[in-house]
Amino acid sequence: MTVVTTPSPSVSAPSCLAPWLQTQLTSLLLQRGHAWLLSGPSGLGQFEVALALAKAWLCEKPTAKGACGACSSCHAVDVHTHADLCMLLPETLSLKLGWPLDEKTQDDLDSKKRKPSKEIKVDAAREAVSFTQFTRSRGTTKVVLVFPAERMNVITANTLLKTLEEPPGAVKFVLATEAAHQLLPTIRSRCLGHMMVWPNFDDALEWLQTVSRSAGEGSDKKAIKPPSVAELRTLLVAAGGRPADALAWIQSGQGGLIAQSWQALPKAMARGDASALADWALSEAVDALQKLCHDMWVVKSGAEPRFFNLADLPPASSVITSSYALAAWAKELSATARSVEHPYNPGLMLESLTSRAKIALNSA
Repeated sequence: MTVVTTPSPSVSAPSCLAPWLQTQLTSLLLQRGHAWLLSGPSGLGQFEVALALAKAWLCEKPTAKGACGACSSCHAVDVHTHADLCMLLPETLSLKLGWPLDEKTQDDLDSKKRKPSKEIKVDAAREAVSFTQFTRSRGTTKVVLVFPAERMNVITANTLLKTLEEPPGAVKFVLATEAAHQLLPTIRSRCLGHMMVWPNFDDALEWLQTVSRSAGEGSDKKAIKPPSVAELRTLLVAAGGRPADALAWIQSGQGGLIAQSWQALPKAMARGDASALADWALSEAVDALQKLCHDMWVVKSGAEPRFFNLADLPPASSVITSSYALAAWAKELSATARSVEHPYNPGLMLESLTSRAKIALNSA
């Protein structure tokens, strides 16, 4: 069984933006403003566009389409060492993406005094405010990139507020979020907003094919072969049409196996086969079951499923699901998702999730 890993921004993201992201970047570069808020659901490329925007602002020879990619400034961004770029990220994400932490934080984590934070800490925000007041090391601009912006608590957000409203000198901010509604209204009001564009499914699939082929050509002989077109389609459907999420699965090197596991999941849950979730993290299992519950509900209503292919769902002849059972299941999954980070026994929890799924899927 292959674990369906939770998609996230990738260290090995393609060097070129997807066409729909490049169009948005070009449009943003034509507009004035010192603070941007890029918002939308996960998987639409907020982080990628935010970083490309920051890179273009810092570039020594920028073009209408963004950074030149060849100057010393672009190289410094690529290797995560640009002195005029402040990356305000949760510590867990900084470690995952390879962005350096300050010396004290790194020492604390190395000595295991504490675990890396999943929130953007107030100390990091204070460092960002101090960063804006330093003299530029090169060029004419300094940039603060905040992602995911919803990971700022009230104290952290308020720490940035004054600087965000009136930044000293030529300082620019770009905030990217997957949950704009969780941001303070005062933060949103001080930024120019941009809603990320949801790409056409066929365009996204074609781009994934190109990226997948490129990855396969650059890999060694022992690497797992790139997913087929049908498997890429399954991954994109599983991601709800969000190409960045599908790309993260492909870059894991197990895209084909993940697609096969995804296709088998609905009927396995209807049978009560807990082995289908054996290697899944609890958060991943809950997310997948929420998608399954959603699709069963819309199919019952006569609409098309969003996350699974209709043929992969349990046949109507053997599974008759009531609206009441689906509503109760959806409510339980929502409650479980809020507490999924608690130290449950993974094996027992997955057994419980499977048992509950079987009941809900087979309730008349």
